[in-house]
Amino acid sequence: MDIIITFLSNIPWWVWILSILVLVALRDIFQKKHTITHNFPVLGHFRYFLEKIGPELRQYLVANNREELPFNRIERGWVYASAKKQNNYEGFGTDRDIFANQHIFVNNAMMPYKVENHHPNTTEYDFLPCAKVMGAYHKRKKPYRPASVINVSAMSFGSLSARAVEALNKGVKIAGAYHNTGEGGLSPYHSNGADVMFHFGTGYFGVRADDGGFSMEKMVKLITENPFIRAIEIKLSQGAKPGKGGVLPGSKITQEIANIRGLEVGKDVLSPPNHKAFSNVPELIDFIEAIAQATGLPVGIKAAIGKLDQWETLANLMATTGKGPDFITIDGGEGGTGAAPPSFADHVSLPWVYGFSDVYKLFQSKNLTEHIVFVGSGKLGFPAKAAMAFSMGVDCINVAREAMMSIGCIQAQICHTNHCPSGIATQNKWLQKGVDPTLKSVRLAQYFKTFRKELIEITHAAGYEHPCQFTMKDITVNVDDHNLAKSLQNTYCYEKTPVPFNGMKSLKDCNYLGGKHKD
Repeated sequence: MDIIITFLSNIPWWVWILSILVLVALRDIFQKKHTITHNFPVLGHFRYFLEKIGPELRQYLVANNREELPFNRIERGWVYASAKKQNNYEGFGTDRDIFANQHIFVNNAMMPYKVENHHPNTTEYDFLPCAKVMGAYHKRKKPYRPASVINVSAMSFGSLSARAVEALNKGVKIAGAYHNTGEGGLSPYHSNGADVMFHFGTGYFGVRADDGGFSMEKMVKLITENPFIRAIEIKLSQGAKPGKGGVLPGSKITQEIANIRGLEVGKDVLSPPNHKAFSNVPELIDFIEAIAQATGLPVGIKAAIGKLDQWETLANLMATTGKGPDFITIDGGEGGTGAAPPSFADHVSLPWVYGFSDVYKLFQSKNLTEHIVFVGSGKLGFPAKAAMAFSMGVDCINVAREAMMSIGCIQAQICHTNHCPSGIATQNKWLQKGVDPTLKSVRLAQYFKTFRKELIEITHAAGYEHPCQFTMKDITVNVDDHNLAKSLQNTYCYEKTPVPFNGMKSLKDCNYLGGKHKD
């Protein structure tokens, strides 16, 4: 043995390296799976390595500041700086092509809105509640006015890590916003004091009956035991993959996830495209009314938009019966945190601006827009885009990926692999340890506060006190050149219904603020 060890130790290092390369080359030549490595032994591996790190090379070395999708470097930098309370300004003028198609211009007033002494925004600069009340029109027992027009969109525990969900919930509490649970059920990580919107889809996770359908008994129990749940949202579809269900592999179902979702450990679970609780629009309305009656909470629906025939049926029935959803969340076909086939993410359902304008016009034609709280979701987490959304008719905005970035997401775009390097979209315990919920919650809250601050400033620049006062004429969108640039009103062929608004002070002193009812 000593002779062998001595012999091996005397072999030069370059011989070891050459031997390894020869073995790799032989393996490459005789394998049949990869043509490139077969035809170019050893060297072919560099092709796969470069392909694997290609996104990182483009993100950090190749792409310019405005080039990347879904969020470019300037957009990500603004979120990161805002979350850390750093300088988020830019100097020497914009580097954006302001003549590009779909570029947004906010038409500022000659005289900005003047903030008088004792105005709510002089002492609480981030005070920006929703101008409408969810559930007021249908006289729900527990109406809810969101205390913030900017909130966290539906992202479930399971798609996000436990620490990420905890950070979001704690941050939302600091910021005075609400936290949408996503369709994974209510977890302990959603229960850190913030207002919560309970969201469920076709899997009915958290309110799932033994047969895989909906359990009203579990819903009532959930709401009774968790009074911080302020509203309920039924997911009809999502922008990432509308009309398609999903499979949660049994290997990913831990005991904790099984308990929260009402599943069996280790058993694959299908979320079908369709709901078991209803199969048509009249049944959907009955389902909404039954939940609202049993829980007392506002009930809404979320969907990505394509065909409008069933939406027209819904609007007609709401107009004739006085029943239906208290709020409608419109998701954009731009996709989101949900993993989806490229064919769905790229092509199924309309972008947010098209989908929202189609639905809003339809409900406006039935005189229903004053009775519904409209929520927008789809890359709206920036002040100028938010101003555009409010001018089109939204009353609240939900942010998902922007919120993830505020707590550390680096847009690695591998959310679907369980290998998220920032620990945000993974169940890997080691990777999650990089997320400090206490620190990240402060950053989420600061992002929200900066967002609202700049949105208020843009609102004041346009001559208004609250974003709900924006009209379609306040925003101009590039269609081609300046002679063809149109206001939103002319682009989408409708005018937003004015939102009843009596000043910010009236919102501060009103009933239902943040779910708290004043007798």
